Amino acid sequence: MSALLDFAAIGIGPLTLWMFGLMVMLLLTGMPLAFVTLLVALVFALAGYGTMAVPIITSRIYTFVESFVFVSVPMFVLMAALLDRSGIARDLFDAMKLIGGRLRGGVAVQTIFVAVVLAAMSGIIGGEIVLLGLIALPQMLRQGYDRKLAIGVVCAGGSLGTMVPPSIVLIIYGLTANVSIGDLFTAAFIPGFMLAMFYVIYILVRAYTNPNIAPPPDPVPMPGAEKIKLLKGLILPLLVVFFVLGSIYAGIASVTEASAVGVGGVLLSTVLRGEFSFAMLRDSAMQTLATVGMIVWIGIGATALVGVYNLMGGIRFISELMTGISDNPTVIVLVMMAILFVLGAFLDWVGIALLTMPIFVPIIKTLGLDPVWFGVLFAMNMQVSFLSPPFGPAAFYLKSVAPPDISLGEIFRALLPFIALQILAVGLLVAFPGITGR
Repeated sequence: MSALLDFAAIGIGPLTLWMFGLMVMLLLTGMPLAFVTLLVALVFALAGYGTMAVPIITSRIYTFVESFVFVSVPMFVLMAALLDRSGIARDLFDAMKLIGGRLRGGVAVQTIFVAVVLAAMSGIIGGEIVLLGLIALPQMLRQGYDRKLAIGVVCAGGSLGTMVPPSIVLIIYGLTANVSIGDLFTAAFIPGFMLAMFYVIYILVRAYTNPNIAPPPDPVPMPGAEKIKLLKGLILPLLVVFFVLGSIYAGIASVTEASAVGVGGVLLSTVLRGEFSFAMLRDSAMQTLATVGMIVWIGIGATALVGVYNLMGGIRFISELMTGISDNPTVIVLVMMAILFVLGAFLDWVGIALLTMPIFVPIIKTLGLDPVWFGVLFAMNMQVSFLSPPFGPAAFYLKSVAPPDISLGEIFRALLPFIALQILAVGLLVAFPGITGR
């Protein structure tokens, strides 16, 4: 016991710097975030408390992974994987010509609407950006759309899965902050569509003020038979969205049960379309296993680190530090948003949620603010992180399927106007919490 460090004598301030510095050093070596957080947690636990601290860490990890709601995460990931391997998204994109066909910039507009429907089906962003990059981007480039507009639309639209229910980001936040996920979905509904409408308005303003940005609509009216054919592509996706979100909002099913309904609906859709095969199901399951395994490992590491930091008195230290910044709760919230914005440029959203929310949410409650509203605000902030350089994942997802002449630098430059729109949405949510209906 004498070999243990005296954390009380050292002080929580220096310990916080040591912990943060060790994390940064290990991350710079290329070690995955999940292992970095778990290793740092073990180092500090053993250094300060010995082996007696290990059961405390394991009990916190067990509490995180045993949650029944967590079952919905692999279900929604599986939905996204199945959509990725079926033709549902392509038919949905074609069907959206009924909305965008008569507008200048119509393909870009229909891309946003397709992104909203896909987000409402699965809540996963990586697959959406890849799908739209394969379906929408080549069509826009072929029709003469401005390259930056086309790139931005695909990345920003594909990232809407962060905000539009059933968002995985909101599910993880709900688990971490111990708030109702159903309430989060209800509160995020209007802000998610508000952001999508910001994108649509931006596209239309650019298209109609600068004719070189987007081609004019097709002057030949669409035959009635083709309209009916296109409408068929809307039926199955909208039914899945209706049953998933409708069952949650109507109180018929929990989020976990609704996620199972969604998987069943997508599987049935692939059967009806004649696309189902064992190979598709196997590949989708393997992709789901890899994605959820990453989320679980990050959760284990982050939960362990926050547990040890709390044992050291760190959460109380950060809370006092944050509340001492200002007497104005809005200023404190803005500081939190700035911290999340910086972290979002370097870390995965899962790690950010699990590392910061156990610290931030109690402060929000102490300030008398609504943790559900803050969850929507957090999800909106993570929208920004998906697009922000240098490590914005949306850019890398698109780069993997974009034409070779489109560089990462060009993609990030194309995202700047959409990042500005996202920051505007964050500002509106801070200024007008009533947007969430809370």
